[in-house]
Amino acid sequence: MTVEQIYTGCLAQGAYYIRSENEAVIIDPLREVEPYIEKAIHDDVQIKYVLETHFHADFVSGHLDLAEKTGAMIVYGPTAQPKFKAHIAQDGEELKVGKVTIKVLHTPGHTMESTTYLLRDEKGKDYAIFSGDTLFLGDVGRPDLAQKAAHMTQEELAGLLYDSLRSKIMTLADDVIVYPAHGAGSACGKNMMKETVDTLGNQKKRNYALRANMTREEFIKEVTEGLLPPPAYFPENVKMNKEGYESIDKVLDKGTRALTADEFELMANETGALVLDTRDAQAFGKGFIPNSINIGIDGSFAPWVGALIPSVSQPLLIVSDEGREEEVVTRLARVGFDNTLGYLKNGIKAWLQAGKEIDTVESVDAVEFAKRFKNQKLRVFDVRKPSEFNAERINGTVNTPLDFLNEHLTEIPKDGEVYLHCAGGYRSMIAASILKARGWHNVIDIAGGYKALSETKLARTENACPTTLTK
Repeated sequence: MTVEQIYTGCLAQGAYYIRSENEAVIIDPLREVEPYIEKAIHDDVQIKYVLETHFHADFVSGHLDLAEKTGAMIVYGPTAQPKFKAHIAQDGEELKVGKVTIKVLHTPGHTMESTTYLLRDEKGKDYAIFSGDTLFLGDVGRPDLAQKAAHMTQEELAGLLYDSLRSKIMTLADDVIVYPAHGAGSACGKNMMKETVDTLGNQKKRNYALRANMTREEFIKEVTEGLLPPPAYFPENVKMNKEGYESIDKVLDKGTRALTADEFELMANETGALVLDTRDAQAFGKGFIPNSINIGIDGSFAPWVGALIPSVSQPLLIVSDEGREEEVVTRLARVGFDNTLGYLKNGIKAWLQAGKEIDTVESVDAVEFAKRFKNQKLRVFDVRKPSEFNAERINGTVNTPLDFLNEHLTEIPKDGEVYLHCAGGYRSMIAASILKARGWHNVIDIAGGYKALSETKLARTENACPTTLTK
């Protein structure tokens, strides 16, 4: 028996490959399925099942393409109602894979169809659980994502989650390994640990939601407390995972069409496509196509695309570093943005060589900003999360979180200079590009973000405590 976690950091997502004898199972696969197929070919095994823990909200699963290409059976837990062929397993049902057994444990709460898969080894011993979004390391799945579809309140779903954990998971032995669907950085939970694998016994000690003496009422209160609104693309991804989607092969064929500068400009004008520039923040700031939005590929790319672009059906045109076009289109497809129409051949240099107009964002380093800030009254907007801002900040700055920038636009004056910073420079350039596209002309990015600012002599909040500096 082999168990392999296939972890994708930019999505904080774990897929799983289980092999026994000449059969294999894939759990919660990503949209691009060739790596799983190649792994099975290398191991000379047949993929028998594609197990889905639930209808995912934060990414589009590769279940349909994988089943189509391998003949594997898609499996969901009880109450799931997909619009395509799948096996809806019963609670307690056992699936044989080679010499091992996978038992279906229906664990509703995060969603009604949420299911945990219990792997038993060749000797029948409980070995590991693949807990999806039911149980994370340090946390549990948020119970508010499916409340509309389930016609239940988040408190009612949280109560079901409490029951599922107590009756199906916490009764298992402490040495059972926990393999969750997500880790730290995912919007599907609040307090996830940075580790991606643990034992159930350790989670019983460290996970607040698994306290032995916790009442149902306490659980409901603590799990629902402090939940931020989910990203707008979550319901659209659920719909795609439940009803179906276009093959990744077709999405890649369309999205990786090379366009000359003239073709790119014409298509943008004719289709209303958003120009998405995925280059490094500082490279973007030095010259970009007017009204384009910067979300760098080397960061939390897909989640920010999902959070900031209103609909997965939005037509997109791509500007990227040469050779990374397919990577960009693939990562967009992971979160359901399938309507990429092509990319600018030879990148921004082709645009410049064609003599077309560009725009820029002024960028200053932390030392230069400190000089300006000391000598004059500047309007400075910190686009980090409220938790980061509240932990420590430069005195005199205003918090306008990137996630909710649209709600703060009236706070940002259009006359005069506006300074932006985040933790390291990634999010502030995203914010700068959005403001520039909406008519703010004097936007100045602080390179290096708070990390660089904290090394200057600028006054900071008293009792500033260390915080995680993220992109």
